Amino acid sequence: MKLDILAIGAHPDDVELSCSATLAKEISRGKKVGVLDLTRGELGTRGTAEIRDQEAADAAKILGLSMRENLEFSDGFFVNNVSHQLEIIKVLRKYKPDLVLCNAIDDRHIDHGKGAKLVADACFLSGLRKIETIYNGNSQEAWRPKNVFHYIQWKNLTPDVVVDVTGFMDKKLASVKAYRSQFWDENSEEPETPISSSNFFDSITYRARDLGRLINVEYAEGYNVSRHVAVDSLFDLL
Repeated sequence: MKLDILAIGAHPDDVELSCSATLAKEISRGKKVGVLDLTRGELGTRGTAEIRDQEAADAAKILGLSMRENLEFSDGFFVNNVSHQLEIIKVLRKYKPDLVLCNAIDDRHIDHGKGAKLVADACFLSGLRKIETIYNGNSQEAWRPKNVFHYIQWKNLTPDVVVDVTGFMDKKLASVKAYRSQFWDENSEEPETPISSSNFFDSITYRARDLGRLINVEYAEGYNVSRHVAVDSLFDLL
């Protein structure tokens, strides 16, 4: 199965919080979209890795993803090295996505910046023919996505690209709520965290509203790029 978009997150819920409205919009247009989680989020204060596995599966159904896989890297301790790069390269060559969306280039959680660089490096290396990978006993062909977009997470980074997601915020919020152990629940007895407050959950909507304001729409999601985005005509940007 070839994907149009592969969204990659250091933890389950990174994608839902940051770019799921974009994914829902493209799925509604017939695009094949998948998610790759690098870790199971096992160091998260609330819930467990097993709970997070189920929450990620529930969110995948809500969004209508074509696939979701988890590489089970070590939460908090994965690094940008050959072995980790090769595991991501195998997935890239398996699904051949045209676009990759991944973690913020700079953020509060150390895994986000690490994940951003790891994935971007793997996307480049995946296009080198002399790097050999094997999947199901067969050699894989080189594949490089056309571009890598870094979604915005905790920090309010200035986006390079802003996507109108008006009409898809309900789907985004539903996918976030699938992570019941993580986010605002007035009846929860779990420890409080920076993302468990009602203010954080509300911030998902007001950030999308503010980004939408910048491009004169109701809601938007923002992205950073390390490589210029090419268009055939300036009218493609209208």
